[in-house]
Amino acid sequence: GDDIPLAVLSQKPHMLFDYFKQRFAQVTNPAIDPLREGLVMSLEVNIGKRRNILEVGPENADQVTLSSPVLNEGELESLLNDSKLKPKVLSTYFDIRKGLDGSLDKAIKVLCDEADAAVRNGSQLLVLSDRSEALEPTRPAIPILLAVGAIHQHLIQNGLRMSASIVADTAQCFSTHQFACLIGYGASAICPYLALETCRQWRLSNKTVNLMRNGKMPTVTIEQAQRNFIKAVKSGLLKILSKMGISLLSSYCGAQIFEIYGLGQEVVDLAFCGSVSKIGGLTLDELGRETLSFWVKAFSEDTAKRLENFGFIQSRPGGEYHANNPEMSKLLHKAVREKSDNAYTVYQQHLASRPVNVLRDLLELKSDRAPIPIGKVEPATSIVERFCTGGMSLGAISRETHEAIAIAMNRIGGKSNSGEGGEDPIRWSPLADVEDGYSPTLPHLKGLQNGDTATSAIKQVASGRFGVTPTFLVNAEQIEIKIAQGAKPGEGGQLPGKKVSAYIARLRNSKPGVPLISPPPHHDIYSIEDLAQLIYDLHQINPKAKVSVKLVAEAGIGTVASGVSKGNADIIQISGHDGGTGASPISSIKHAGGPWELGLSETHQTLIQNGLRERVVLRVDGGFRSGLDVLMAAAMGADEYGFGSVAMIATGCVMARICHTNNCPVGVASQREELRARFPGVPGDLVNYFLFVAEEVRATLAQLGFEKLDDIIGRTDILKAKHVSLAKTQHIDLKYLLSSAGLPKWSSSQIRSQDVHSNGPVLDETILADPDISDAIENEKEVSKTFQIYNVDRAVCGRVAGVIAKKYGDTGFAGQLNITFTGSAGQSFGCFLTPGMNIRLVGEANDYVGKGMAGGELVVVPVEKTGFVPEDAAIVGNTCLYGATGGQVFVRGKTGERFAVRNSLGQAVVEGTGDHCCEYMTGGCVVVLGKVGRNVAAGMTGGLAYILDEDDTLVPKVNKEIVKMQRVNAPAGQMQLKGLIEAYVEKTGSEKGATILREWEAYLPLFWQLVPPSEEDSPEACAEFERVLAKQATTVQSAK
Repeated sequence: GDDIPLAVLSQKPHMLFDYFKQRFAQVTNPAIDPLREGLVMSLEVNIGKRRNILEVGPENADQVTLSSPVLNEGELESLLNDSKLKPKVLSTYFDIRKGLDGSLDKAIKVLCDEADAAVRNGSQLLVLSDRSEALEPTRPAIPILLAVGAIHQHLIQNGLRMSASIVADTAQCFSTHQFACLIGYGASAICPYLALETCRQWRLSNKTVNLMRNGKMPTVTIEQAQRNFIKAVKSGLLKILSKMGISLLSSYCGAQIFEIYGLGQEVVDLAFCGSVSKIGGLTLDELGRETLSFWVKAFSEDTAKRLENFGFIQSRPGGEYHANNPEMSKLLHKAVREKSDNAYTVYQQHLASRPVNVLRDLLELKSDRAPIPIGKVEPATSIVERFCTGGMSLGAISRETHEAIAIAMNRIGGKSNSGEGGEDPIRWSPLADVEDGYSPTLPHLKGLQNGDTATSAIKQVASGRFGVTPTFLVNAEQIEIKIAQGAKPGEGGQLPGKKVSAYIARLRNSKPGVPLISPPPHHDIYSIEDLAQLIYDLHQINPKAKVSVKLVAEAGIGTVASGVSKGNADIIQISGHDGGTGASPISSIKHAGGPWELGLSETHQTLIQNGLRERVVLRVDGGFRSGLDVLMAAAMGADEYGFGSVAMIATGCVMARICHTNNCPVGVASQREELRARFPGVPGDLVNYFLFVAEEVRATLAQLGFEKLDDIIGRTDILKAKHVSLAKTQHIDLKYLLSSAGLPKWSSSQIRSQDVHSNGPVLDETILADPDISDAIENEKEVSKTFQIYNVDRAVCGRVAGVIAKKYGDTGFAGQLNITFTGSAGQSFGCFLTPGMNIRLVGEANDYVGKGMAGGELVVVPVEKTGFVPEDAAIVGNTCLYGATGGQVFVRGKTGERFAVRNSLGQAVVEGTGDHCCEYMTGGCVVVLGKVGRNVAAGMTGGLAYILDEDDTLVPKVNKEIVKMQRVNAPAGQMQLKGLIEAYVEKTGSEKGATILREWEAYLPLFWQLVPPSEEDSPEACAEFERVLAKQATTVQSAK
């Protein structure tokens, strides 16, 4: 995670770009997947005067179109030679010979006047350039982002912005975030001349030449090296656009989709008008000073041969301060392993004497009450119940770490989080076979006690829905919907194939070695109403589990949180940008999301203003390390506190920062057996850590004169600004954190202990109240019933499935419920079905049919004498079979978009689908007896699809990045296809299906089979399967 100070708090110089954080979409306007859905995205940009689009004429098209905003020197040259554009080059330097103060402001005003004059004289292209033949110590370059933003705003205010485009020709731009900032604040294109020069120098350096000559590195030409750099920047830009749900660069240009942390109002009004900057910060003169500190280094006598490494990413001696540093890890390990109060005090002192690192370091706790004896303060055992650990998936971290953390949290009554990827049912029962700290049930752990359980109280539902089965959900105390993650908000994830062991594959219902992709958005959450529906679904299957929604701090989170609260969530979790991660792009770790202090304050205050604060528990996490962090969060309004990275450190993590490589030296974040054997942690270490933190909280409460945490929650009046002198500015404004909107009407303990929010009366209760059905569930009998259904009946069958799963698990029910519904079903019909549930709907259904189903059968047919041809009409909505782990779905008619998205093991036959069919599928089988939309099988890493192509239109619609298309040649594949169609015709009476079976020989050659690499050797996909098998057998024989 990002554990270095915010740029404004840092003692190291930062470029202006580092004061900006990218915004991202949460809940509404969902993020896009730039890799699998690139067909809707474009980086195309137009240069030149834009005219009134309402007045049609040829001059509207009189522009230069660029395929991307990243220019090389040759392309910039050709723009400068375009006589129609009348380009004007403006030099971006400021003069400090008469002193630094005021010089930057003056230079910017001159620059704006020059731009204004050029545009009025007919120039359609302004090139802001910091190239110079001779660099002078007294003429530093203006930060290019400041120059672009100032001219952009100036031209808007003078009504000239549509008449010209801005291009930056700069040495100051080399990373994706920097390109995004320049484009977001008005540049149409950028020529990163120094970055391109560096590519050329790198290619010509002796080191590179030798590596290529010795075959240690693929050989590339100078041109290819530059093209590779530009390609990487373009991919990064797509990723940044997609986080906000934007598909076209032209929509991003000048859209200012950033927040500012650490620039004063004067700077914002000059160049970044309209962007949110809540904490104030640098003035123009202070910004000039920071710019100069970079500039002067180039002219000093002892300029080093190598550029300075500031240590912004890896912790290094003399580099930027990292909160998770080796010394901190060592002190913490000593304290928890020796259970030594003194060692923990040394750890506390280490944290107290660190440089200012986060916003809360600028605050202190002050109370006007007299101190009280510590004996009067609530006990540590009740404080630790408010503690949770972060949502780390088994896959990202090893089984040993995951289970040790869960056992520790269960011992103290806190809550651990399963992360994405399901959970082994063996972890749900208390251990009763422990001897000398070892248990045959969990033989890889040490330090166990009888009565320990390794279950995670919080079970996570993430966008990939891996391991989310009915039994998993009914065994949860709380269910968390992960909308975003602090280290990479607005992005999906991918568990690389090499981390998918047989054990993880079993939990996630997939195959070992197959990469598992979690999409950026939940495909059943495109709006706040959709989120309310998913909360409803989860309350439906497990009415006893509280549902939490995890958001990441950014400006505007209060509005989102209000919606989440109205959507019936029980808990809202706010994550800070400094949360940890196993694998995220550097650009996301460093440049997206905001501090939790601001996110929490906004959420708490907005909920109070709207009378919603009592409805939800507020939980906060991101860089928590001590009792002081807990007290600060409490004063800002949080009821519960999450610890992520520090919990890993307490169990043995040494912060090697190589989690994504599977090579963790202490087996914390690796799936490799030999490394996992080195795992040093025991649950007791983490228990000790949390008890130390709780005792620290108690001691401080006693000093402040409060008896319990309840008494300070939301009390911002006990927070006072500390007198700290910062290296860069004294203009930080903490008013926002210290303001108060009042206190909740209930105490924090009352809010935490209220009942789970209910879905109200539901059709499932009527079904379960039927004596025949309850008898069939209780005694595993067969029963048939019919009910009327209306579109207000949502998530029907979810509650019934939950009752069966709680009693029998995902596969243990031997009875049969044959239930027929007639009418129009609401959202999420047939969600989370279990084996033994045969559900038939005569009518039609809305979105999310069969979501998360684990077994059983779901048949949807139109009513008789409909007046329309069934195979031409859509009778179920979008995103059906999302995350299904079993069962069969037969639909007589077409389905909407994203059919079978992230299907794990479900089988389905339908008569047509919308776009993105079989997206992210990892198993199962889908048969489509009709037309499909575009982008079929994007991100599909497992399972098979059979699609009937009667008019030769399928080939261009398939996303061939992963899957290959072939005819159904394997006998086993032909049998699978025919068997499914036969079952389908029998259940639905489909005429289309019957025709295909009657004329099988004519129709079989019209089917395409879509095969991902993991299925190429399966009997259904490999026509030569028998021969390959025989050949393998002979090889084995001859080897013997």
